[in-house]
Amino acid sequence: MGNQKLKWTGEEEEALLAGIGKHGPGKWKNILRDPEFADQLIHRSNIDLKDKWRNLSVAPGTQGSTNKARPTKVKEEGPAVATDDITNPPPNTIPTIPPPPNRRILPSELIPDEKSNIVVDAKNVPRYDGMIFEALSALADGNGSDVSSIFHFIEPRHEVPPNFRRILSTRLRRLAAQSKLEKLQNFYKIPDPSGTKKPAPKTKETHTKLRQANNQASAISLQMIEEAAITAACKVVEAENKIDVAKLAAEEFEKMTKLAEETGKLLLIANEMHEQCSGGEPMLLA
Repeated sequence: MGNQKLKWTGEEEEALLAGIGKHGPGKWKNILRDPEFADQLIHRSNIDLKDKWRNLSVAPGTQGSTNKARPTKVKEEGPAVATDDITNPPPNTIPTIPPPPNRRILPSELIPDEKSNIVVDAKNVPRYDGMIFEALSALADGNGSDVSSIFHFIEPRHEVPPNFRRILSTRLRRLAAQSKLEKLQNFYKIPDPSGTKKPAPKTKETHTKLRQANNQASAISLQMIEEAAITAACKVVEAENKIDVAKLAAEEFEKMTKLAEETGKLLLIANEMHEQCSGGEPMLLA
């Protein structure tokens, strides 16, 4: 639970602002549960975060006594501090650490995005937009680039906050809504300066037509194979019928041949009998 007697440190304020930038104002439980900020805000409660954010959002002239020792005031007025106080600090105080080269973002400079509930630095918006246009110009994809491609282009080239991917997605949607970018499904690209929009290639329709053509070709091939099989079966049946007819003809031929042989033998016997009868020889019939 929070301890009202503990003064807020610069590290705690930085963690609070970063948590608001990631989760949005009012998401105090999510900020405290986030492992990225849990160590810095371990001694703070939901009420502490809410009160501190309200105090940070109030103008400097109307802040209460609890925010008089804010590290931001020390950082902004650092050059005016006497050198004797820095070189000879009191026995129970810690020397002031010089401010980092990157200026800390003030609460008044943070603007929440309504759709994604992301707090965006208003002064860095033009810088983020410049990064986006630089990435799209370098990628130069006719079909547009998605959020991942743009993020992977910007991240190694510029210093960006930890939640820059969500900020990038928000800025892309905002630029598309302002007609500064063209959005094709989940892809973004810079509009054509001539004002003529090139129709995006209909990849899905092309794939569909190819599939339909392949299906039709497969159906035609199957139909041709079936017709060829039926034709071959008919030819086989005709051949078998012809073979049967040939077998019957061969049998009839054998029968006729036997009859011809027997008829020839009978003619020989008849000739012999005729000769005997003509010569007057007696002939005995069995």
